[in-house]
Amino acid sequence: MFLHTSRLQFEAKPDRPDAHYARKLQELIGGAFGEMTVTMQYLFQGWNCRMEGKYKDLIMDVATEEIGHVEMLATMVARLLENAPSEVTAQAVADDPVVAAVIGGMDPQQAIVSGGGPTLSDSNGVPWNGRYIVASGNLMADFRANVAAEAQGRLQTARLYNMTDDTGVRDMLKFNLARDTAHQNMWLAAIEELQEDGLEGPISPSALFDEEHAEHAATIWHNSDGPAGAEGGWASGTTPDGAHEFSYVMNPEPLGGKASAPMPDPLLYATSPANLGLIEKAIRKLT
Repeated sequence: MFLHTSRLQFEAKPDRPDAHYARKLQELIGGAFGEMTVTMQYLFQGWNCRMEGKYKDLIMDVATEEIGHVEMLATMVARLLENAPSEVTAQAVADDPVVAAVIGGMDPQQAIVSGGGPTLSDSNGVPWNGRYIVASGNLMADFRANVAAEAQGRLQTARLYNMTDDTGVRDMLKFNLARDTAHQNMWLAAIEELQEDGLEGPISPSALFDEEHAEHAATIWHNSDGPAGAEGGWASGTTPDGAHEFSYVMNPEPLGGKASAPMPDPLLYATSPANLGLIEKAIRKLT
């Protein structure tokens, strides 16, 4: 069960309408690393968590917070769009609000579909996609994905912060930046605790180590023409899992045979050496 209160988690009042910026802000709602993605990512991680207790409770806490972030941004977009179509129309294109909205930088769907409100899409109008989320059931793999999602979200928020001088918008984004900081630190701490509790190791999943080709488990292959890769800490020394020693292979050799696909089914009509006989037969019939 979810309960909703009409008060926002943080204020979302711009100094003035700005349809062009409203479109940019859509990225933080429906983009690949927007608030809708982390909302659904954390919700499904929580619902998919098979272990009651602190980890599941943490996931559901932050998932529910992210729902509020979507509402904050949606409210800000709606307020940035206030009167935007008619104002821009009067200045740009008489009696044509759709064209005027395009000229003003507004997403036409914000005028046509959502009636001057936000849409569940990114800054290019591409609809949000459920394939953006990661919810595997393995908490180590999921928490690492969460760190990346929060980092990308904070990066985009920082860029958008520098794209406006609206003090109201910036005030909300300052709050969002701080929450992204908190969440990155939170997931990093949770990753450490998973290991301390003995639930997961640094390599995810913590299984099949005796099945893999262990001689390849710590070699880094020099497969580009960049000369500096061997200078990193991943080129030598003990691996983070403590079970291997890194080595850097400067001139790696392929370990497999020549890549070749088998002959296709004739009814697929794929070009192959078998076609030569078929073509000759067809020509003889014709002549």
